[in-house]
Amino acid sequence: MLRLSALYRYPLKSGKGQLLQGIGLDKLGLDGDRRWMLVDEASGRFLTQRAVAKMSQLSAVWNEAGGLTLSAPGHGTIEVPLPSAGEEQRRGVIIWRDTLRVPDAGDEAAAWVSGFIGNPTRLVHVPVELARTTAAGYGKDDDKVAFADGFPLLLIGQASLQDLSSKVGRPLEMLRFRPNLVIEGSEAFAEDGWKRIRIGEVEFRVVKPCSRCIMTTVDPHTGERDPKREPFATLQQYRSTPDGAMFGQNLVNDGDGSLEVGMPVEVLE
Repeated sequence: MLRLSALYRYPLKSGKGQLLQGIGLDKLGLDGDRRWMLVDEASGRFLTQRAVAKMSQLSAVWNEAGGLTLSAPGHGTIEVPLPSAGEEQRRGVIIWRDTLRVPDAGDEAAAWVSGFIGNPTRLVHVPVELARTTAAGYGKDDDKVAFADGFPLLLIGQASLQDLSSKVGRPLEMLRFRPNLVIEGSEAFAEDGWKRIRIGEVEFRVVKPCSRCIMTTVDPHTGERDPKREPFATLQQYRSTPDGAMFGQNLVNDGDGSLEVGMPVEVLE
């Protein structure tokens, strides 16, 4: 039987993940998932572990009021309240090909994150009403996404990670791949053939494979890059397509609801 074996939330894009027992869902996926992001102060362009590997050591805990608690080794802790969505507090930001104006968390938060990053940096938040539309050609016209790369949710099969680990020659951490949902009980890469699934009362559309990048080489515990570019190098050898090395599937949830670890997973199509 297929079941939901793990749930992860990433309140800050490219920050540390939170292992959860249960979570609600809204229009943008898991409650509080990737609603916050760091941007370069001058350009407004988003920052991730691709360029700033030590972001893997930045802890961001989301609270029920929508605010954030940030902490990092040697930098202490800061409480960041949810900023107003008024136009006067919005900042222009760039994430991939999207340009949008979203609330800025203010100067105190900016000073803290700038000290951690080492360059002038701002912290921004995206409310549901200002979210981006998912990539054209996938899903529905009104599918929305916060600051995740392209889609609200990422699913990986536990057996798929085990298969990759066996080829790399050592156990790999699931957090290298930053899924939201981990499914056990299926064969390796069975998720590649799914189109629709149900977990609890919520249905999900499987819309696009996830193309991986150099970010998978960052150790989530130390922030160090693998000198042999693993596991990305192995993925390129046996999971390569014209669109990149694929690992995991992007999902969109149809409707709100809640999830709990241990819930059965039903493949509808």
